[in-house]
Parts: sequence; C-alpha cells; structure tokens
Amino acid sequence: MAHGERGLAADQWRHWQETYSAHPGMYGSRPSAPARHAAEVFRAAGAAKVLELGAGHGRDALHFAREGFTVHATDFSATALDQLRHAARVEGLGDRITTSVHDVRGPLPLADDSTEAVFAHMLLCMALSTPDIRALVDEVRRVLRPGGVFVYTVRHIGDAHYEAGTGHGDDIYEHGGFAVHFFSRRLVDDLAEGWRLADVHAFEEGELPRRLWRVTQTLPR
Repeated sequence: MAHGERGLAADQWRHWQETYSAHPGMYGSRPSAPARHAAEVFRAAGAAKVLELGAGHGRDALHFAREGFTVHATDFSATALDQLRHAARVEGLGDRITTSVHDVRGPLPLADDSTEAVFAHMLLCMALSTPDIRALVDEVRRVLRPGGVFVYTVRHIGDAHYEAGTGHGDDIYEHGGFAVHFFSRRLVDDLAEGWRLADVHAFEEGELPRRLWRVTQTLPR
C-alpha cells in the first residue's frame, strides 16, 4: 500500500470510530433493502452460513440471524462491533452471530470453502484502491464454497458525489469526511470474471439520494 493510501486508510478508520462512538446505532435497527433481498437469495441457494463484510453496528447481521442464518460479521471498527454484540445479546441472538475486527485489505479470517454466502453493503466502495478491491473479491472466492453467493452494493459513477469533494485518485472522492470509491460498470463486470453474474440492480438510498448498484454473483460449482 502506498504512503498516501495508508494515510487515507488510517484517517478513515479514525473517522468511522469517532462516528460510531458519537452516533451509536447510527443506521437504525431496520435492515437495509439489499439485506432483505440477500436473505431471500441466500435461502433460495440453500445457504445456512453468511459472512458479512463491513457489518458496522449490525442492522443487517441481526436481520440474517433473525432469518435463521449463522452469521460471521466483520468490520474494522471495534466500536461498531461492540454495539452489534450488545444488540445480539439483547435480542437473544448471541449464539447465531460471531464477530471479527478486520480490515478487508488483509486476508479474510475464514478458511477456504468455509461459508455459503457473503454480503457487503457499501463495503467495496469504501476508501479501497482498485487492486485492494480485486484482492478482496479473490478472498471472497477463496472462502466461498462452490455454488456460493456473493451479494454486494456499491455507489457508482452516476452518484451526485462522484467527482465532488476531495479527489484521491482511482475514482475515490471524499465528501463530508467519508471517502468513497465510485464504481464504473466496467469494474463490476471485471470483478465478475470467473463468476456467474446473476444481477446488477440499480437503486437509490437515503436523502441525497445515493445511487447504487446491487450486484449478485455466484461461484460456479
């Protein structure tokens, strides 16, 4: 990782830690629309175990657990995962959810072929370089069993914040303290090489609104 990338990553870690500390449960308790969709897709695929990347304080991980899945939730914010574990205990879901503090720039904390579904809501479009993102998708491929499903969402270059705020190169722009890697459709297609790309669904979220793609791809058997 280049010096500039290390500095940006460290700044983003501090910013997220401070944000979660100042605003516990900042995204609310209701699951995201992509998580509700993913639970249906995972169930249809016969999955029982879900790995969530960038789980934050856990609104989606809790939804998967309520739906009967066993969930391993990761995030680079220990503060957020503390909030997730507390919420899981309150709901009686502690036996269904495990957590790991993890930076996705490194290898995922799972063995090869050890999970059946992976979910990531706006994790891939954080302050990650294109090589970081490619390496992460390779890691997802490694931990998924054949036939496993990967559902992820990313903000794309049609978003109002694309090319706004502070540019860091590689289609990464920082606005309001949050750095985002905006995806082109070409990048989505490149990341699906060797997978079965089932769906690229455009949707909007929030008041701006943020413009995103929800991508569903399956590892061949």
